[in-house]
Amino acid sequence: MKLRPALLAIAALAASATLFTSPLSAKEETKSVFVMSRTWAVTQVSDAPVVYRATRDNNNLNPFGPPPRLRTLQAIAAIQQATGCKPIVASMYQNISGQFFSQVSCN
Repeated sequence: MKLRPALLAIAALAASATLFTSPLSAKEETKSVFVMSRTWAVTQVSDAPVVYRATRDNNNLNPFGPPPRLRTLQAIAAIQQATGCKPIVASMYQNISGQFFSQVSCN
């Protein structure tokens, strides 16, 4: 039973680490926009350069939802609607979770 105090100490250390590393409140505000019969959530993730993330609502995987559309075109329109700025298409990329990231140009 000598391991038990060590395990408790490690668990306490891990719990305190998560308390100090978790954000207290979200700085960036998420805007919901409606593009081509789909709902998108757009959030700013970086200040310099200004980068936005667009995430499409999967509609609970409803098979009777609206017809499929190209997600890239939807993401471009969603970022433009939410920010009022034009996304820089050359900087846009998609991660494995289907979220789109793009820099914007507000000219």
